[in-house]
Amino acid sequence: MKLHTLSIDELRTLLRRGLVIPAHPLALDAQRRFDAPRQRALTRYYLDAGAGGLAVGVHTTQFAIREAGLYDEVLRTAIDAARDWPAMPGRDGEQPLVMIAGVCGGTAQALDEARRARDLGYHAALLSLAALKGAGDDAVIAHCRAIAEVLPLVGFYLQPAVGGLPLSEDFWRRFSAIESVVAIKVAPFHRYRTLDVVRGLIAARAEERIALYTGNDDHIVLDLVTPFTAQRDGQPVTVRFSGGLLGHWSVWTQQAVALLQRCRSLARNAGAVPADLLALDSRVTHCNAAFFDVANDFRGCIAGCHEVLRRQGLLQGIWCLDPDEGLSPGQQALIDRVCREHADLSDDAFVAANLQRWLAP
Repeated sequence: MKLHTLSIDELRTLLRRGLVIPAHPLALDAQRRFDAPRQRALTRYYLDAGAGGLAVGVHTTQFAIREAGLYDEVLRTAIDAARDWPAMPGRDGEQPLVMIAGVCGGTAQALDEARRARDLGYHAALLSLAALKGAGDDAVIAHCRAIAEVLPLVGFYLQPAVGGLPLSEDFWRRFSAIESVVAIKVAPFHRYRTLDVVRGLIAARAEERIALYTGNDDHIVLDLVTPFTAQRDGQPVTVRFSGGLLGHWSVWTQQAVALLQRCRSLARNAGAVPADLLALDSRVTHCNAAFFDVANDFRGCIAGCHEVLRRQGLLQGIWCLDPDEGLSPGQQALIDRVCREHADLSDDAFVAANLQRWLAP
């Protein structure tokens, strides 16, 4: 794949074009040690499936890679695997890949992680604000501005159920005014809070330089097909989500690429949204309920994605760094059900045809 330094304008252009960006899982062996060959296989899978970027070191990669001393190794493995992997025949090998690094913690830790990611060749930082819970907006904005001096920022509205903090429309207006913000991942799993981001972005007059990416796994399709409108200076301003940066898209990625292409084509042509595409929203959400363990407050969300990848042969097991983290009671049966009822949404045949290539040294 083509990996090189991107100017901030090039990065904005790519993100606004609309990309599938899987949140990259962490491959471990049965002893919960880093499994580099399987990690490379996952990266190769995403590239061949047509992903336009990768998000590494994020929630789906497990925040505990930091305490385990794996942050640099995991980021390096992904970017090296992407750099060394040729494009599939018939695919444009000149299309640049956007590499996004998860950055979290207090300001000192986040600055350190952003510098390490930058030095490895990553283009932007997906900035988790969970560690700033209880801080006022002034302190959080100052934190964001500091990290933005190191790497362009992808904002992250993380749902409170997994550690995020509520953020107001005014916060998103102030955040969107930071010059080197290039995108916002909107993932509060909450329609009112999603609209807060939209209104803040529009109020900041940032709709031409900041791309919106859905992380709302409960309404992926609706986010991608809905025009969002807010008033500014007495006039309506409409924005759309350009793409998705999703843990859900770490599985069945080839189908996610086809879905985004269809949604983007409709948006470009201002076409009416077909009923079957609207109906697809509830089907995708049903799958996500199983993968993300909604019935148990998302406790099995990482293990659920691992289970789908294990069934396909991409992972050997569902092991997480925390030995207490796994599938919840009843979650496997739910995954069985959605895999059966929504088999047409999977990319099992694609994975089976290419798995040995991806696992090769």
